[in-house]
This record gives sequence, C-alpha cells and structure tokens, in this order.
Amino acid sequence: MSLWWCEGAWLGGDQVTPDVLLEVSDGRLVGCTPGAEPHPEATVLNGLTLPGLANAHSHAFHRALRSRTQTGTGSFWTWRDQMYAVAQRLNPENYERLARAAFAEMALAGISVVGEFHYVHHQPDGTPYLDPNAMGQAVINAAAAAGVRLTLLDTCYLHGGLDQNGYQPVADHQRRFSDGTAQNWVERVNALPESAMVRIGGAVHSVRAVDPAAMATVATWAHQSGAPVHAHVSEQPAENQASQAFHGATPLAVLDAAGLVTAQFTAVHGTHLGSADQALLGQANAGCCFCPTTERDLADGIGPAKNLLAAGATLSLGSDSQAVIDLFEEARAIELNERLATNQRGHHTAAELLTAATANGYHALGWSDGGCLALGGRADFVTVALDSVRTAGGGMNLENVVYAATAADVTNLVVNGQTVVANGTHAKINVAAELAAATHEVTS
Repeated sequence: MSLWWCEGAWLGGDQVTPDVLLEVSDGRLVGCTPGAEPHPEATVLNGLTLPGLANAHSHAFHRALRSRTQTGTGSFWTWRDQMYAVAQRLNPENYERLARAAFAEMALAGISVVGEFHYVHHQPDGTPYLDPNAMGQAVINAAAAAGVRLTLLDTCYLHGGLDQNGYQPVADHQRRFSDGTAQNWVERVNALPESAMVRIGGAVHSVRAVDPAAMATVATWAHQSGAPVHAHVSEQPAENQASQAFHGATPLAVLDAAGLVTAQFTAVHGTHLGSADQALLGQANAGCCFCPTTERDLADGIGPAKNLLAAGATLSLGSDSQAVIDLFEEARAIELNERLATNQRGHHTAAELLTAATANGYHALGWSDGGCLALGGRADFVTVALDSVRTAGGGMNLENVVYAATAADVTNLVVNGQTVVANGTHAKINVAAELAAATHEVTS
C-alpha cells in the first residue's frame, strides 16, 4: 500500500476537493478520502492533483522537427516534406532513443498515457526488418523506459496520395510506411505484444493513404479485437476536395461506409468537418481528437469543437507534431480558439476541458478505467504547483490550472502507482540531455 496526501484534488465536477488521501495498491486506487489529515507515511503533494493527462495523438519522431520548420513561408504540405526527410533517417535504435526522450518530456508535462500514431514500420526501401515489428517494439521500449502507459496505434498506410483519378502508389520516401496490403498489416499487428502498460490499437492514416476495401479490413480487425481505431480526418481542405472528387463523399463518410465510425473510433483533427460529418460522429458516439498547437503551427485552421460536443461527440487532446508538449495549452486553446472564431467567451468550462485532457483521452486510447480519481481506477495522477509565477494568487481552482498553468508547473507524476516525476524531475532520465542527443542524431 502506498499513500499520497493531496492539498487539493479534482475528483470530478466543477470544484476542487481539499485534503484528499489517496491509497494505492497494485496500480489501482483503493482509497480516496476527502477531508483527511496528512498521514505520517504519505507523500505530500502540494498544489492541485488531477488524474493523469492523456495525450491521445502523438508522432514521437516529430519532436526532432521542433524549431527546424519555423523559417520561411509554406503550408502543411511543405512542412510534410521536411517531416519525410527526418522519417527517412530513423532506425530501431535511434527511434527508440528519440521516442524515449519525447515520452520523458511528456511525463514531465504530466502525461501518463500516450497514443502513438505509428506508421514508420519498415526499412527505408520498404523491406521489413528481420523482426517486422522492430520499429513498433522500439516505441514500446521507449514508453516503458519513460514510465508512461502506451497505446500503440499501429497505422495502415498503403498509398501515396489521392486525386480525381484515384490512388497513387507510395513514393520512395513513403515505402517504409506501407505493408503492401491491409492483410499484411493485420498479420504484422497481430504479432505485437500487449501488457499491463501497453495496449495495441489500429489506425487508418487517412483517406489519402488507405482505400475503402483496406479500411474495411482494418475495421473488421478493430471490431474483432475490441481495439480503439483512429484516423486523420479532414485536416486540410485539399483532403476533402480530393475525397469528393474521387469518392463523391467526405473523408468521414468514406470511413463510415467502410465500417470504421463506431464508438471505438476517434477522428484526429476534424478541422474541416461539415455539419453532416459532425452529426455522424455524434450519432456514432465517436470521438474527435483536437491538437490545437499543431493545427495552428501548420496553419490548418480552427476545428468545430463546440459543434461536435453539441452533436454528441467526445473531445480528446493530442500533442501531434510536438511543436509544444503541454496539454494545458492544448486544453485552453479549445476555448480560446472558439473565442477568436466567434467573438464570444465561455464556450467550454474548465472541467470540460480537463475532462478532454484526462478521461476522454483515456477512453479514446482503450483505457476506460483511467483518467479519473475514483476507487478501482488506474493509479495515474499529476500534481500542478499553484505557487509558481504563473499560478500564484490564482487560487485552488480548475481555472487556474487550465488558463494559467503550463507543463513547467507539473511537480509530480505517478503512473500505475509508481513515481515517474518528483519535484519537477524525471526519476530516471536526464530529459534535456537525452532530447538534445537524440534530435541531433536524426537531424545532423
């Protein structure tokens, strides 16, 4: 039994509960007592303790692009060329080091579970490694070393693009992403191991990279395995235009016709979803993962968060390209972007935004018993300082965390009942040094 005494904790609702004693056994919360006196054997957590944060959409290797893609002009499509160049330099060894450092940075930011949208599968010429899952195993090893939970969203990627004439073959720089056929993808994914800290999910990269017949194969796999399945959806207007030109339907409608849009499904980005697509996600009890720091970095646009919630969809959050790793920034951006788009304030409560960053993200990644501080739930929690230069004077409330705190205010992170971050320092990794070395290795 391990004990933590929280100065304040968010147990749900709009309010903070003071003086909460958390009791943990075998990675589960077995006690959650409000109004408790500090226990002599408990670790004291000053500040506000929240459920662990869920990063529902990550491309770990994009961490190497930070600050390197910020010069000149361009668009998502010119940025993508720079991303491809880094992807070509990855191998199982340097990928593991880079992902380990990126996941450790996430831990410092209070993230206890990450959904890695993983599509760099094979050698640069497309030849499988001796172990066809060598790259996926590198990601699994990296998450274990960083101390975070992982849902490996292994991604089906079969085509190089889509235009009015149909699907294009993969280009040279995309060969390593492709398994050739969806059935080959299924066979490879079925060999990936799950564990107490790892879930295996699936993903369709996009309507540009996977044809409807292959989408249906992924959908069948997901339904049979009960696994979460994600897809990039309507991130750019050009994606919608290509889908309409060839399929006569939106990307989401194509995915739905293939059987993918269910309660297991999360659409990533959804920046340019129309009203019919918004209703479709809501009717399916599906989710949408917003990644505002990436979406503004890539000039994607502002997604319809409020409309999606009104339609019945759930929102989760992701760091995506790792332009910033800070889920508090992602959460407040949902509200602040709405304010810019509508000239009105107050679209989402702080509790709703924190739910997107916690319970909704856990659910989207297949960990439905996590993301909340409740008896029997996963013992994953993060503590945020309320005495920093950003949060001092703001009070013990959710708004102080959502609108003022940053990743730098995270002091402690516990995952599966184990201390991963204490006093702002990772328990095992010199994160800054490893980030510097790992990014240098794949960019120089």
